[in-house]
Amino acid sequence: MRKIDPGAARYLDRTSNAGSLSLGDTDALNPVPADAKRLRRMVQLVFQNPYGSLNPRKTIGAILEEPLIINTSLGKAERRQQALAMMARVGLGAEHARRYPHMFSGGQRQRVAIARALMLQPALVVADEPVSALDVSVQAQVLNLLLDLQQQFGLAYLFISHDLAVVRYIAHDVLVMYLGLAVEHGAKDLIFDRPLHPYTQALLASTPALGGARHKRQMVKGEIPSPLDVPKGCVFATRCPHVTDLCRVERPPLRTCGGRLVACHYAERFLRSTTAKLTASPTSLSNVCYRSEVHFERRSAYFALRR
Repeated sequence: MRKIDPGAARYLDRTSNAGSLSLGDTDALNPVPADAKRLRRMVQLVFQNPYGSLNPRKTIGAILEEPLIINTSLGKAERRQQALAMMARVGLGAEHARRYPHMFSGGQRQRVAIARALMLQPALVVADEPVSALDVSVQAQVLNLLLDLQQQFGLAYLFISHDLAVVRYIAHDVLVMYLGLAVEHGAKDLIFDRPLHPYTQALLASTPALGGARHKRQMVKGEIPSPLDVPKGCVFATRCPHVTDLCRVERPPLRTCGGRLVACHYAERFLRSTTAKLTASPTSLSNVCYRSEVHFERRSAYFALRR
């Protein structure tokens, strides 16, 4: 993700009637009608499933033109020209405009979904597990494409993923959540090299690595609480190996510690005691990206590995 002004967005409470969400100076939860239309152009979404997010009854050209029909007053010729230009940016040819989604592979369909999200030139793209439904080699291609498009359009990504190797490859800042609540938030290198929240530590320790340092697995025991009945104390208290009575009765606030935000009563203790760095190595993903670069370099510059 590209770094965003800390004042540009604020965390939401779990309840739907509390908290705030703003983009720049615009209230995104209760916008006035004029701002609501502008927000639709500022924020676009790339869905997880490239097979279900495209209308099977429309051609690719029609799918890409639809955001322009709804949000602009461009004529038919201008809309088609912009659609073809965007297809070229994501590595698709003009001949693909008349084809239907079922004629494409999963990676190609996700390219179409990305192109559709960029048709209105948004400032923020929310990418909800955009590569989880793709095989690993295609994941590398799509991730490289996202990075290239970020440079071209000056985009900010809100990238949602459970794959730590993917997160480390694409993100600048990382927000770790458990049961819908933020438990640690900071710069990528801080989070991966020296995690302070026990949940983050367990996540990174459970990530397999093909090379480099081997980390002792942390077996996380206990039951996952129901999201409908969240513990009144720390949300990770039922599974945390360091839990105390304080954790069970008082929810720790998200506070600054070690250059990041962390929701743990004993974050300072972990900061002092952590002497060895814990890392989730992106080795496997990097190798795949490198192989993709070699294999596809004659076809498109979009597949070039960005280090």
